[in-house]
Amino acid sequence: MARQMSIPRTRILGTGRYLPEEVVGNEVLAQRLDTTDVWIQEHTGIERRHVAAKGQVTSDMAAAASRAALEAAGLTPADLDMIIVATTSGDSPMPATAVNVQQKIGADLIPSFDLAASFAGFLYALTVADQFISAGTYGTILVVGADMMTRLVNPDDRATAPLFGDGAGAVVLGPAQSDGRGILSARIHADGALGDLLKVPAGGSAEPLSAEALAANRHRLQMKGRELFQVSVKHLTSYSMQALKAAGLTSAELDWVIPHQANRNIVNLISQRLGYPRHKFVEDLAETGNTGAASIPIALDGAVRDGRVQRGQTVLMCALGAGVTWGAAMVRM
Repeated sequence: MARQMSIPRTRILGTGRYLPEEVVGNEVLAQRLDTTDVWIQEHTGIERRHVAAKGQVTSDMAAAASRAALEAAGLTPADLDMIIVATTSGDSPMPATAVNVQQKIGADLIPSFDLAASFAGFLYALTVADQFISAGTYGTILVVGADMMTRLVNPDDRATAPLFGDGAGAVVLGPAQSDGRGILSARIHADGALGDLLKVPAGGSAEPLSAEALAANRHRLQMKGRELFQVSVKHLTSYSMQALKAAGLTSAELDWVIPHQANRNIVNLISQRLGYPRHKFVEDLAETGNTGAASIPIALDGAVRDGRVQRGQTVLMCALGAGVTWGAAMVRM
């Protein structure tokens, strides 16, 4: 029986990214933390990360990435019907960072909202946008992943401070044509029972900010690294295979894998379990660190612009973050 190929309804029209100018190497962090450049590289694969300038906010980065994606798509902000920003480190609790992006790029009075799904946020947003376009409700949607993770971590925490960087990545989506290019499948999931693995305890209704919470750094990111590592490998491997199967493809028809850029050792294990060659994984972790929801679109744009990812090739994207939330998507570029 012949395999039924998925028919895409939404395609990527253009990609863009933004990384702050300041670059902080491991040796800088090692001066204040009980660690070394060698230790960080061996345990994470990270060598340096980009850090936002004083006064710069998440919507600034998101707007810059959005302009680059619109230019690549050959479109203007006036062509957009919706903006979705995936972030957990927005400009402020209210309003949504997306409305600031709308204003900064000069878009019309279109629906603009944030989506909070941690590091899996970009794939969640991609899936939501796909539903709007597939239904014919909206035609052209800007999806942005943007995070200033360096402002969420405790700068003196050896376990988390070396892991993260700042940045934004964006894609412009539109209706698929008859050439087979577009989103072939997308799968998103969550398991709230594991919400304690990665969290920022204070700052919400459960624990409003207070002098005591600030003194205890409860407004900073807390992570159970070992457990999160194991869950990441398990779910990203399993659901990546599901996304591949849902697209009607085999691993032999897969050109590239773009995983969330969190830890090189996680990527190595995913490669082994998928049985897919390591050199087919797009990775910029050494240069960017973990940029949260921006991780996948930053890596995607880099690979598109340097010629690795080409038109007609298939790309598997997968990510897992706090919640825990995770997802995987198959796209033919």
